[in-house]
Amino acid sequence: MAIIVRLDRIMADRKVSLNELSEKVGITNVNLSKLKTGKVNAIRFSTLNAICKALNCQISDVLEYVDSDD
Repeated sequence: MAIIVRLDRIMADRKVSLNELSEKVGITNVNLSKLKTGKVNAIRFSTLNAICKALNCQISDVLEYVDSDD
């Protein structure tokens, strides 16, 4: 099982910078950068909610499940 973080793609589509999203969501650039690069093991629902609200997107736009058995 693999969860792929597509935050970089949705940010590029919306033309939103890391700094801008960080301010809107209320988390540090460092933590947002770690999330963006997939170097986290967990994310709070409140953070995910804030990201989706700021980017006007769905959770499925940010996270994607890929079956690693393929």
